[in-house]
Amino acid sequence: MAEGNAVRQMFSGIASRYDLANRVLSLGLCVGWRNRLIQAVVDTHPHNVADLATGSGDVAFELSPALPQDCKVTGYDFCEPMLAVARRRAAKSPLRSPEFLLGDCMNLPLANDACDAVTIAYGVRNFEDRARGLRELHRVTKPAGSVFILEFSKPAAWFAPFHFMHVRLISPILAGILTGDFGAYRYLGTSIAGFPDAAGLTLELQNAGFSEVSHESMLFGTVALHRAKK
Repeated sequence: MAEGNAVRQMFSGIASRYDLANRVLSLGLCVGWRNRLIQAVVDTHPHNVADLATGSGDVAFELSPALPQDCKVTGYDFCEPMLAVARRRAAKSPLRSPEFLLGDCMNLPLANDACDAVTIAYGVRNFEDRARGLRELHRVTKPAGSVFILEFSKPAAWFAPFHFMHVRLISPILAGILTGDFGAYRYLGTSIAGFPDAAGLTLELQNAGFSEVSHESMLFGTVALHRAKK
């Protein structure tokens, strides 16, 4: 699994251009995947949402106006340069913005049973200890609350060669041009290859104590939206 300090350093180096790189590398499809996540959260009518591994706040900024005024959305990340980008965006936004706080998914600054909903997009793959991180998600979720995980997954067999050519060869070059860091996105292909498929992550969520675990696969299985209840 990923080593926490190395991941933090990597994201610190690409923070200012992270969102642009994601849009380009996914051909804009990441926006639709994010919106599926947003709608799934909205449908549960939460009063308190924690967006973990929030990065520059992409999910949190979309969640906040989509939910009622009395619903609090807070973004947590362990990388201060990414949070700095999110806070600058919040300061410029005319809309109600989330709060952004420092928080490591291995040891969140949240009480037990604190959140109606917990979201995390493309962050579980970077957990230093995935079993521990999933247990931490379970700890901070209220009974009957929900966790939503948007994450890369293993594609269908016929699509796998095209997918891995993209993430291992094309993406590092494009991302290097966009961010100035040719090494950061080489990690992407390696981390996806070592990550379980959707069924495997479902089992890990169940082992962490979640029930009613399901997933929705997108783009021939390359991305999955996982939902789990406590």
